[in-house]
Amino acid sequence: MTQRTVEAGGRGLPGPEELRNNGVVKNVGEARETPTGAPQEELATGERSTRNRVARSILDHGPSTVAELAGRLGLTQAAVRRHLDALVADDVVEAREQRVYGTRTRGRPAKVFALTDCGRDAFDQSYDKLAVDALKWIAEREGGSEAVAAFARARIAAQASAYRKAIEAVSPDERTEALAKALSADGYAATARSAPLPQKGEQLCQHHCPVAHVAEQFPQLCEAETEIFAELLGTHVQRLATIAHGDGVCTTFIPKISHTTHNAPASTAGRNPA
Repeated sequence: MTQRTVEAGGRGLPGPEELRNNGVVKNVGEARETPTGAPQEELATGERSTRNRVARSILDHGPSTVAELAGRLGLTQAAVRRHLDALVADDVVEAREQRVYGTRTRGRPAKVFALTDCGRDAFDQSYDKLAVDALKWIAEREGGSEAVAAFARARIAAQASAYRKAIEAVSPDERTEALAKALSADGYAATARSAPLPQKGEQLCQHHCPVAHVAEQFPQLCEAETEIFAELLGTHVQRLATIAHGDGVCTTFIPKISHTTHNAPASTAGRNPA
C-alpha cells in the first residue's frame, strides 16, 4: 500500500510554530515580485514578514484604511494594497465599509480592512492557558485525574460521531484513510500509510494537534483519543508517539483489520513503552 496523504482542511488551521509563540500571522503566499538578482527565498521571507506586520497593525489598531496602514508602517499605499490583496485571498483580513459616527459626509465611506476570525486565531491567544486552568479546576474540585479522564472521553465522544459516519461509509480496508480525512477536517492534518515492515498494518499520523500544549499536562486527552480510535476501527491500536510528549507527529499503529472483527479490544493508550 502506498502512502496516502490527506491535506489539512481549510485555511483556518494554525500554521507553523511561529504562529503560536511570537504572535505572527501564518505565512501567506509567496513573493509576488522578484527584483533581479535577489535570492527567491530571501524575498519570500521578506514578503511574509511585511505581510505579518500589516496584519499585526490591524490587530493592534483595529480596522484600518490603506492610508492609515501605510502611515503606520512606513510603506507606500501601493505596497500595502498588494499585501492586503494576499491577506484577503488567504482569508486573514476582509474589506468593510468604514463606520461613520455622527453626520455622514457626502461620498462613499472609506474602505477599511479588518481581521477575519481565521486571521485573529492565527495570533497567539490564551486559550491553552484557559483550558489548562479549567482542567486543573476539574481535577481539584471534581475527583482528580479520573474526572479529567471522564471529561476527555466525553469530549472525544462528541467529536466521534462525524468520524464514525466516515468510517461506516467505506470498506474495512479504507477505514484508516477515512478516519484520517475526518481528523483532517477537524484540523489534525492526518495521513494514513502502510506501517514499516515487519509490522502488518497501517500507521495513522497526525501532523498537528490543536490541544498538544494542554495534553502535555493532561495525557488523559491522548488516552481517550486512542481509545476512541480502537472503538471506531474495531481493532486494537497502539499509540507509538505523540506531539504532546515532544515527538514530531502523533503516530498510531493500526494492525491489519480482520473483516470479521466487530468488537474492539482495549487499546494501548500512550506511547510505546520501548
